[in-house]
Amino acid sequence: MTTPPYPEDLEQPAYPQDLEESAYPQDLEQPGLVRTGRSTFVRPIRPEDADRLVAFVGGLSRATLAYRSLGPVIRARDDVIRRGAYVDYLNELALVALAGDEIAGLVRYVRDTEDPEHAEVTFTIRDDDQSEGFGRLLLEHIAAAARARGIRVLKADVLADNNRMINVFLGSGYRVESGPPGQIVHFDIAVDPQAQAVARAERREHTAVRRSLRPLLEPRSVAVIGANRSPLTIGHELVANLLRGGFRGSVFPVNPRAEQVAGARAYPSVRELPEPPDLALIAVRAEAVPEVVRECAAAGVKAVVVVSTGFGETGAAGRTTELELSRFARASGMRLVGPNCMGVVNTTPAARLAATFSPALPTPGRVAMSTQSGPLGLAVLDLARRLRLGFSGFVSVGHAVDVSTNDLLQWWEEDPETSVILLHVETFGNPRRFARIARRVAPRKPIIAVHPGHAGHAGHAQTTGQVDSGVRGGPDRRGNPAGHADPSGPSDSTGPSDSAVSSLFAQSGVIRTRSLQELFDAALLLAHQPPPPGNRVAVITNAGGPAALTVGACAASGLSVPPLGERTREKLRAALGPGAEAANPADLTPMATAAHYRQALDAVLADDGIDAAIVLFMPPLADKPDEVAAAILDAAEAAPAKPVVASFLGGAGVADLLHRGELVVPTYAFPESAAASLGHAAAYQAWRSTPAGVVPDLPGVDTDRARSLLAGCAPGPVSPRLAAELLDSYGIAVRDTEPGSGPRSLPSSGLGSGPGSGLDAFLSVGADPVFGPVVAFGLTGDYADLMADVAHRVTPLSDRDAREMVRSLRAAPLLDGRVGGPGVDLAALEETVLRISAMVEDLPEIEAMELRPIRLLPPGDGVAITRATIRLADETRKGGLS
Repeated sequence: MTTPPYPEDLEQPAYPQDLEESAYPQDLEQPGLVRTGRSTFVRPIRPEDADRLVAFVGGLSRATLAYRSLGPVIRARDDVIRRGAYVDYLNELALVALAGDEIAGLVRYVRDTEDPEHAEVTFTIRDDDQSEGFGRLLLEHIAAAARARGIRVLKADVLADNNRMINVFLGSGYRVESGPPGQIVHFDIAVDPQAQAVARAERREHTAVRRSLRPLLEPRSVAVIGANRSPLTIGHELVANLLRGGFRGSVFPVNPRAEQVAGARAYPSVRELPEPPDLALIAVRAEAVPEVVRECAAAGVKAVVVVSTGFGETGAAGRTTELELSRFARASGMRLVGPNCMGVVNTTPAARLAATFSPALPTPGRVAMSTQSGPLGLAVLDLARRLRLGFSGFVSVGHAVDVSTNDLLQWWEEDPETSVILLHVETFGNPRRFARIARRVAPRKPIIAVHPGHAGHAGHAQTTGQVDSGVRGGPDRRGNPAGHADPSGPSDSTGPSDSAVSSLFAQSGVIRTRSLQELFDAALLLAHQPPPPGNRVAVITNAGGPAALTVGACAASGLSVPPLGERTREKLRAALGPGAEAANPADLTPMATAAHYRQALDAVLADDGIDAAIVLFMPPLADKPDEVAAAILDAAEAAPAKPVVASFLGGAGVADLLHRGELVVPTYAFPESAAASLGHAAAYQAWRSTPAGVVPDLPGVDTDRARSLLAGCAPGPVSPRLAAELLDSYGIAVRDTEPGSGPRSLPSSGLGSGPGSGLDAFLSVGADPVFGPVVAFGLTGDYADLMADVAHRVTPLSDRDAREMVRSLRAAPLLDGRVGGPGVDLAALEETVLRISAMVEDLPEIEAMELRPIRLLPPGDGVAITRATIRLADETRKGGLS
């Protein structure tokens, strides 16, 4: 492109002794996927890459060199090429995409000394990899790195017939301006992430993730390395389950001391297999795993599952080893599950893969699950089998150093065999990515997560709006970031309240449960019945006591048990006799027959004021349960838009009597469980039916100024003046008092006037390990401290999110004027919330922030912010791509 690879007539990069080098940017080391789904590892170039760089340039064809040098083919000397491995990571930055131990692609920018917001960018891709999508991947990475270093525009020159590179720029979604047509086309690429660029990057990533997971979840052949001849060992059961599960491809046990394992021919090593397997299951000692992974890469394996233990759970050394495994696997074009996991299962007809050592294998079904705990996974599969809840897929991600729940969500998003997704949630490598993927998937397929909450939820002091950054110096109990009182002090690390965690999941469309039983109860309903159109429930019973419990459980689950319509009552009286009590709950009495159940269910499901039905059929009053079950199924089949659930004979799961072909009415041991599951489904449907709102384009935002203010800032708390200037860049004025300086006021977009009468509030931002940046809002004083009256939302916030957040406080009547006066300027408050959300989305360097106090002024007078604190994250804590 713009220049040849280090020709002799160019100004030569300095060697280390001549270079003022910035710290190596560890945060730019990230796994990546190209368009074809192939794995790679992108990182900044290092001096020790000099030999790789020489080999890379030496292997380029004349055609590639001609495109790279805009015409003339210039061969550079060895020492000139080596100098390209030395950059300062600020004014000159080069990123390499690795294929194994070799460079597959290189992108480099050099800042313009006369216009520091512009930089010249060049791309070079190895000939064999030029159709893989490395150019687009490297453009996304270099654009993000340049943006963080205060560069607004990348400039590139391309030969007019270099169609591949031209298409990379034009299809990137970034704002691109090109010069007049000619032999050389000039491009100016604005690196601010336009909505179109973000959408295209997400689509590219989604396609690449799915392609990269195909060898893992739909392999054509599987090797088991560490296969064992002894039954009931992990190495033996992996092979046995693959064979028992009906895997359609080849199974290759690898054991140098065995001729057969579980009836399948064994091989001495992965190098001696008759074909490169798509997937390798590794069950060897921890110290042998790195060498086995290297052998797999050399043999052309596309995915590995490391079930071995002895890594991150053993301490820092083990964590380092597993991260090195992940980097090597990605650079070698492999995906890696684990370590410390129990394998993967895919029951779909295209796979029939049981690559696990679990003694209980799931039956085929519509539910997929990701879990981070191996032992929990064993319990999950056992419980699913007892409940007869069928699975389409199950993945135990273990330590999730590469393949994560975020990746699996994108696989199951388009899997036609999956209709419900279950998650065991602890943490995510990239929580921002989880929130975005979940919001995209959840409207189409329900996501149910078991998450008991952060440690320390018990007790008032830990339920007052805190958002824990998970690091030293995190927010305090009222959502205060470190720096408000003691910037260098330790965090109490207690996390958001239990209600806050639920609200954050709900905002993302994820159904949050607190136990495995509750998780499976909800899954049973959503896998077999539609979510209810509303929250109005009819209860049909043959016993009054359980019905009363059910009504109470419905109220606790956000459901109502309303009176029936007059026409429905008439139908019930006609069916049950003139003396029957036609009410809700409808007590059919112990003498109820199957016909009574059918007539009662038909009547309530036809009622426009009823959205769902709970049917109770209790022993020892039961008579002819098979006939009653048939009546329930007939009624459910006749009203397919409204869910029907049951508590039938004390059973749980998918009962034979309530299962007819594709039609299943799930049954629960206790009616409270049925009500709770129906409550989850109703809340999910309400979320799905509610307009999402829009993330507005806010006037008066100067992102470039904010980034330039942050350029070169060290991690930790920033000065009050810098905090105020950063906020001013987003149209938020701060009236602050610095020691010895007296009051000062910064210019703003007009939000906020001088302090006056009104309520005081706070806004804080912290990094949650599951959700990423979380905004907390509440009134100061007893409202937050004693009543825990704090609202939480995940960024980015839409206009609807901001409006609901502000109005969700129990103290909201004070804000809107229903109690105590004229109220406050809600429009200005909501705009401030949106500007804070935009700020933390644009500036991921911000780890924590607090505005306290915010004086809420009467309508039309805005808000007045008198103090702001901001803390910047260490580069190594910004999160990865998992």
